[in-house]
Amino acid sequence: MTQEQLSEILDNILGLLLLEGSYELEESEEGFHVFIQTKDAGRIIGYRGEALQSLQLIVSQIATQKSKEFKRVIVDVEGWRKNKEGDLAKRAEEWASQVKESQKPMELEPMPSWQRRAVHLKIQEMQGVESESVGEGSERHLVIKPAKSD
Repeated sequence: MTQEQLSEILDNILGLLLLEGSYELEESEEGFHVFIQTKDAGRIIGYRGEALQSLQLIVSQIATQKSKEFKRVIVDVEGWRKNKEGDLAKRAEEWASQVKESQKPMELEPMPSWQRRAVHLKIQEMQGVESESVGEGSERHLVIKPAKSD
């Protein structure tokens, strides 16, 4: 997958959505990061980021099919995703403190995979707690619990 191929995919999809704005692409070891700037951000983000997640899935699947190789594509609109990940990291610290204090597991509300991943990554950095995803489909959620003693 090249930046030119991904640009073509994005131009077509954003054109079909009749969105005015622009985007920037960055390639990294993880894959591609797409940063979309538009006055119509709410329409792309949707309720709790569901439309953004769908857009990212569609772009990723088309990109994989066109290039026959998997390269992760992460889409952000007006910094919403980055802000959400920062918020989740702060909340993960608060949740971890509560779990350490109570020594009882805490079940979180169901959330999309990228949000669970953000919480998992933050919890991994912390001592005394661990996290795991449980459940299936739209009910998949995280449980933060005291770390097992060796």
